[in-house]
Amino acid sequence: MDNSSSKATATAIGTAEYDRLIARHHAMRLRRQLLTPALPSGSEPGADYGFGGSEGYDGARDQHLIRGDLDQVAPLAELIDHLYAVMFRRRPYLRPLFPASMEFQQAHLEQIFQHLIAHLHRPADLERMLRQLGRDHRKLGVRPVHYEAFEEALCAAIRHRAGERWTEELEAAWVRMLRFAVGAMVAGADSALTEPPYWHAVVTGHERRRPDVAVLRVRTGEPYPYRAGQYGTVEHPALPHTWRQYSMGCAPRTDNEVEFHVRRTGPGGVSAALVEHTAVGDRLRLGPPRGSLLPDGDARDLLLIAGGTGLAPMKAIVEQQAARRPPGRRVHLFVGARDRSDLYDWQAMAGLGLHKPWLSLTPVTAGRLADTVAAAGDWREHLACVSGPAGMVASVRSELLSAGLPLAQVRYDQVLHR
Repeated sequence: MDNSSSKATATAIGTAEYDRLIARHHAMRLRRQLLTPALPSGSEPGADYGFGGSEGYDGARDQHLIRGDLDQVAPLAELIDHLYAVMFRRRPYLRPLFPASMEFQQAHLEQIFQHLIAHLHRPADLERMLRQLGRDHRKLGVRPVHYEAFEEALCAAIRHRAGERWTEELEAAWVRMLRFAVGAMVAGADSALTEPPYWHAVVTGHERRRPDVAVLRVRTGEPYPYRAGQYGTVEHPALPHTWRQYSMGCAPRTDNEVEFHVRRTGPGGVSAALVEHTAVGDRLRLGPPRGSLLPDGDARDLLLIAGGTGLAPMKAIVEQQAARRPPGRRVHLFVGARDRSDLYDWQAMAGLGLHKPWLSLTPVTAGRLADTVAAAGDWREHLACVSGPAGMVASVRSELLSAGLPLAQVRYDQVLHR
């Protein structure tokens, strides 16, 4: 048997095994519902992840337990390494559901664990975030049975990392935290049954504005329901199961065309594929739109501050204001760049600003963007929206708060481009 036949056989066996697992999971679920309808979901290993809401979960207690023994399983990166190794060894049919390179996936999970542990004493706030995460995970084909495999692997990883210092209490606290998180994610996914998990899109335009920057236009087969200032996740066919976040660079249009601004951040990632290996006619997939950079119902003057491809959501907001703006609102846009050549979309922005007395555009190519903005006026009555590299966002946000803007008036989204 040649190599390709062997791989095909292995894939078929894995698929059949996975299908049997799904069937067994649904059969066990139905059996539990029929025989023990009063049994709380999630009360035994491998049970369904029911969700009683944040009110029934003592997150502060588990936070204390997990933090107190965190050094026993730390660093989290090594815990996660072992977790995935165990899961793929015991359930090899799950490996094709993940990207070929696990580097970003593992870093993302580490961030989630850190966020959970840091905010476990506020389960109601976590619940909202986790429900949204569950909605987003639908595009990955995640089902409750995958979470069961994840829990099994997490327990094995905790025992491996803790060694002789392992305690039943430590493991139980991690499992309760996981089941709370998964319960919220499953509830979030269930609440979005009428929303597609992803949209198919065809590339209609691809312009290299710089060697490392491209502006893409794509058209979806059905309306993509986003608002100006939001972002979506994008999957390239060269990197299946690998999704990265990019802000939409135009206001919603009637022709279902969406614009993305992409900067290549390194070799081999989604951004490199979109900048260097994408052409008109190629097909992409878009995850559901997310984010809330510009809130509804706020009519204050806008202070928009962008750096790099963080210009994309600001351009979308300006386009929206041009079409539908609260009476009397003024918009001030500052765009930071290393030099004039880095202002990759300035011509389009300047065109938007023609004959619009309510809009002021300020390119900043010298000095710190945060200092320039702070010195340009009194912004305390404005709503500020900030987008760009993490360091720039942090410095601008700090400067605005120091200048007297209330925290609630400084808006930004943590969008990771890679």
